[in-house]
Amino acid sequence: MTPAVTAAPRRHRPWLAPLMGLGFVAIWCTGYPAAKIIVGHSGPFTALTLRFACAGLIFGLLALISRVRWPGWREAGHSAVVGCLQLAMQFGGVYGAMRLGASGSFAALVIGSMPLAVSGFAWATGEQIGRLQWLGLAIGFAGVWLVIGNSLLDAQASGPAIALLLVGLIGIASGTLYQKRHGSAIDLRAGLAIQNVAATLALLPLAIGLDQFHFDGTPTFWKATAWIVLVNSVGGFALLFLLIRNGAATQVAALFYLVPAVGALMSHFALDEVLTPLEVAGFFVAAAGVWLGTRPARAATPPPPA
Repeated sequence: MTPAVTAAPRRHRPWLAPLMGLGFVAIWCTGYPAAKIIVGHSGPFTALTLRFACAGLIFGLLALISRVRWPGWREAGHSAVVGCLQLAMQFGGVYGAMRLGASGSFAALVIGSMPLAVSGFAWATGEQIGRLQWLGLAIGFAGVWLVIGNSLLDAQASGPAIALLLVGLIGIASGTLYQKRHGSAIDLRAGLAIQNVAATLALLPLAIGLDQFHFDGTPTFWKATAWIVLVNSVGGFALLFLLIRNGAATQVAALFYLVPAVGALMSHFALDEVLTPLEVAGFFVAAAGVWLGTRPARAATPPPPA
């Protein structure tokens, strides 16, 4: 008999996940200044409706061109829930808060605390989190406070704006956990198409009822919208989808501790904003926390055979 031919095992690439994580952080950080520009030229929910509709169309076309298998109703329902939580709820809160005057740094701080929220939710629902990971999460949060500390002294946020940011925090934390457990087994293109369509449908009534679907249509608005759609929605969420699929929820969430620090560095080099020694120290503290928080917990050593 001819021996069966086995498929060659996939080559392990330990460098790929960290590279994807750094790419995701870099892309994600550009979203806050772009969002601040957009909400100055349109209603927040109108901007998001246009963003998610365009992103959904792009991912849908990619799925059709590639002839991917579309999920069944149950899997599609899971993806729709993720879209409502991780897209509509998170960004609806962030954009609404910015429209009410919250600064980008203050929004980044609130959303930057997402790893602690995810860890708490994950622990409450049975995910094992080691002591070293908890330590890393705490150190990362301290680094975020160092980076944003000076900005917080000048940031003015009303009660409604803070409430909206907390809504956004709950949305991204719960959406990350839900996607890891229910919505990451389907094709990336089909999944993101469904998520963006669901977010569009969820926000459309708010865009019509509260914003009167207002946007000024200036070149600045369209440039910022194009950046948000192509870079943040298409590039950023494709990377986030892959990271969640291949990593524990707590490990993926810990990457968000780098967002405020990297955002401060981007502002320094791109906008000539002053980067204080305290902010530099916070960057390294946050990076150390991410390194600890994303290390996989060691499996317990089995006892020797009797």
